[in-house]
This record gives sequence, structure tokens and C-alpha cells, in this order.
Amino acid sequence: MAIRKKSTKSPPVLSHEFILQNHADIVSCVAMVFLLGLMFEVSPPRAPIFVTLQYNVTLPATEEQATESTSLYYYGIKDLATVFFYMLVAIIIHAIIQEYVLDKINRRMHFSKTKHSKFNESGQLSAFYLFSCIWGTFILISENYISDPTILWRAYPHNLMTFQMKFFYIAQLAYWFHAFPELYFQKTKKEDIPRQLVYIGLYLFHIAGAYLLNLNHLGLVLLVLHYFVEFLFHISRLFYFSDEKYQKGFSLWAVLFVLGRLLTLILSVLTVGFGLARAENQKLDFSAGNFNVLAVRIAVLASICITQAFMMWKFINFQLRRWREHSAFQAPAVKKKPTVTKGRSSRKGTENGVNGTVTSNGADSPRNRKEKSS
Repeated sequence: MAIRKKSTKSPPVLSHEFILQNHADIVSCVAMVFLLGLMFEVSPPRAPIFVTLQYNVTLPATEEQATESTSLYYYGIKDLATVFFYMLVAIIIHAIIQEYVLDKINRRMHFSKTKHSKFNESGQLSAFYLFSCIWGTFILISENYISDPTILWRAYPHNLMTFQMKFFYIAQLAYWFHAFPELYFQKTKKEDIPRQLVYIGLYLFHIAGAYLLNLNHLGLVLLVLHYFVEFLFHISRLFYFSDEKYQKGFSLWAVLFVLGRLLTLILSVLTVGFGLARAENQKLDFSAGNFNVLAVRIAVLASICITQAFMMWKFINFQLRRWREHSAFQAPAVKKKPTVTKGRSSRKGTENGVNGTVTSNGADSPRNRKEKSS
């Protein structure tokens, strides 16, 4: 009687390659758990914390402003759950853009590994910067920031936000938090990880600082300004990868980058150094969200100035590297022209050789043919 051997196959496990290839599906399943909990009310007190904005306050209607009541929002600890959920959404959107847009272009262009990673980075960031610029500009126009710049510091603390304002900051925090797992999913090189961590950390530090210190008005204006300049850089790099002769976008970006740093410093000093410094209420009050004290103002201005100086230092190094590469590329193309002397001997030399050197055809000169015939 034959004895059946037991199967020695081990059960499937979540291997490294499996997670990298199916991370979007895994994240989608996790996000669907929260949505199903919200739809079927399996756990009604918990599911809305992840999906909807928390801490809303309904203000009654006034005769001067509006005929209907308005809902405003402030921040709290529950916002971390909302940021976590929309971080999962950002990972899913990242994977969709990568698979259905960037990967198809990469297969057509046949980029090298270095250009492949840079193209993916610029493609993802240009889409995010463009979306954030349009969204932020819509908020600026709808809330009359452009027509009345004093709204940046007037009526501080700005602890109550509209739905669009709070959702914008939640989305910004969620996107930059999603960049941490993307370093693993995109197989980022070890030598590039420190640069990416500094890049992501600076964004999170300034966005979270503006959100927690109730400087959301100033933070929104500076983000839109910065995102527009960064969008121009990354879209120029995308065009450069398709045609390396394209340099106009980088020239325009270089001018706007410097102007953007100057405008950032001017608006920051004008808002924090002059507007908030002249406000009547300058007492530290955590319950009211008032952080308008001298120490906080100095810390805010110092962080902004140090960041702008760091960005200018990186910008100068980038421009010097481009100038060296451009000079090294043009140096081999410049060749010395041969000095042409008068007379038959010089003309005969150029006819029988290249740049004055005799070739094999020199053996068939008229004088040699005469010697052969004799």
C-alpha cells in the first residue's frame, strides 16, 4: 500500500517582494475597512474620526455677516487619525499615478536607472504641487486674502478655520507623511535616503508649525508661493529628460526661485515682525491658541530665515554644478583650427592628409606615380 508523502510547502508569507508589488492593494484594503465601518455603522464612534474632519463649531448667524450659521473647525489630537487615513489615500493615488502614467512613459523613453528615479520623483511632485497650487489659490481668493493682506495678522489667533482651510492642512500633512513609506516602496537608494529625509522633515516641520501655532493664514500664502516655484522646477526637469537641449524652464525657475525666497522673507517679517508685534494681545494662552509672545515670534522668524538660507545655499551649489557640467560639455567641442600657410606645399599637405597628417593616399601622389612609371 503506497504511503502518501505529506506536502512540505510552507504557507505563503508577506515577503519583501510581495509587499513591494502589492502595497497599493494592501493599503486599499486597510482604507476600505474604515469606509465600511463608516457606511454600515459597525463602530459609529470610531470610524468617522478617520474619515471626516473633527472639532467643528457652529457659529450662529449675525445680521452683519450672513443669514445662515457657519461651521468652523479647530485642531486637536483626533486630527492624527484623520491624517493617518488620508495618508493611506495618498499612497493609493501615488501608486495609480506611478502605474498608469509614469511607468508607461518610462517604457517608451527607455531611461537609465538614474533618470528613471528622478523622472518618477519629478512626475509625482509636479502633480502634487500643481494640485496644491490650484487648491490653495482657490482658498486665497474665496477668503479675500489677495484683496486684504492684513488678514495675515489681523484678528490673531486664527484658531478657527473653514472646512477648506483645515482640509488643506490635513491633506498636506498626510501627503508628506506618506513620503516615508514611499521610500521603502520605491526602493530608494541608501545614499539618497538622508537627502529625502531632510527634504520631507522640513516640509512637515513648517506645515505642522503653521498649523499648531495658528499661523495658518501665513502658512497658506507661503505654501502656494513655494509650491508654484517647485512645480516649475519639476516640470522643467520632465521636459529636460525628454529633450536635453531644453533649458528655458530652468532659467525662468532660477529667477523665480530667488524672487520666491525674497517674498517669503518679506511676508514673514511683515506678518510676524510687524503685524503680530503690534497686536494688543501678546500673552501666551494655550486654551485660546494664542502664541503671540516674543520668544515664539523670534523662533518662527529664525526657522524661516534659516530654511531660506539653506535653500539658497543648495540653489547656488546646484547652479555652480550646472555651470561646471556645461563648461565641461563644451570644452571637447572646441578644437584648434589648423594654421593655413601660403604656398603649394601647404595645399598639397591638406589634400593628402587630415589636419596636415599624411594618409595612405599620399603614396599615390603625382611624383610617386612618375617614379613608378620610369
